[in-house]
Amino acid sequence: MERTKRQKRNGAEVFRITGARMGLAEDVRGRQRRYVISMVVRTLSVIATVLLWNVQRPVAIVTLVAGARLPYVAVVIANAGRESTPSLPSHFVPAPVRPALDAGNLNKSSDQS
Repeated sequence: MERTKRQKRNGAEVFRITGARMGLAEDVRGRQRRYVISMVVRTLSVIATVLLWNVQRPVAIVTLVAGARLPYVAVVIANAGRESTPSLPSHFVPAPVRPALDAGNLNKSSDQS
């Protein structure tokens, strides 16, 4: 059972104790947040490339490559599917398996009585 603490808009604490997935709006909001953060890092990387081009060319090339790769990574992360459904307990409880007596155990038990 998963227990997570969440805050409502009015400040009250809400505890999620079910195995249900998070809501679609919350999932989309989280993916948008990750995408925006990736794009901010990319923008800073491109700005660093421009500023460092005549000062530290090897570092500028690294930031240029990072700025070129980050959009792909950001899209892959943003398009990652929803969280997997947590495994819920089964409602079916199988009957316990009783070991069968073989013929040798049957004879010994009848001799003891």
